[in-house]
Amino acid sequence: MIQKALHLLAGVILIASFSAAAQSPTVTPLEKQLARIDFGVSGVGEFNKAVTGPITASGPNVGQTVSAQGSNTMGALVTVRYIAKPYMGFEGSYSYARYTEAFGGSGTASFVSSPYNVQTNVDEETLGYIVTPPHTIFGLQPFASAGAGTIKFKPTSHGGQGERQQYRMGYYWSAGLQQEYNEGKFGLRAFVRQTIFLAPDFGDNYLTILKHASTFEPGVGFYFRF
Repeated sequence: MIQKALHLLAGVILIASFSAAAQSPTVTPLEKQLARIDFGVSGVGEFNKAVTGPITASGPNVGQTVSAQGSNTMGALVTVRYIAKPYMGFEGSYSYARYTEAFGGSGTASFVSSPYNVQTNVDEETLGYIVTPPHTIFGLQPFASAGAGTIKFKPTSHGGQGERQQYRMGYYWSAGLQQEYNEGKFGLRAFVRQTIFLAPDFGDNYLTILKHASTFEPGVGFYFRF
């Protein structure tokens, strides 16, 4: 009797397994890869740190002091992430902001009025490595990333003082928390980010101090998966 019951139970389990397999949609390799990609859009604050140093380029004001600081503003950050594993992922980022780079100090007074304000568009394009640990913090998934890329300073037509655009190498790090909804198809994230770069001088030797400036960027936004 027991043997018959076991055979019957085994048959029921086998039939249920085949039924579940028949009802489960087949995940293609392309769908599996797409599920690892997310596209995010965030608003960020742009808080620029002032830097001061002596003029390093040759000229009559060499050695004199110049300070440089971008004004604080808001910007936008777009990211595309590919998460292969919790501790292995990659991201590409693009950010945009517009602010005024203000130069002051004895080094500028000999050539331009002090402060000397250059309104500029700032475009950042970076690639980085990201980790998304499987454990949560207060029910939220943490993440952290770091990478490098280029930052383009492009003075505006009216407030840019006729200065030339300039590219700088940029480095960044970020850390934050995110929460997923709708079975991981949509999510919200909050983070802090910092970008480090050589202070722009727009190719003017009387503004060249070769000091690293930085922008602190707290942000919030959303993301979705395909």
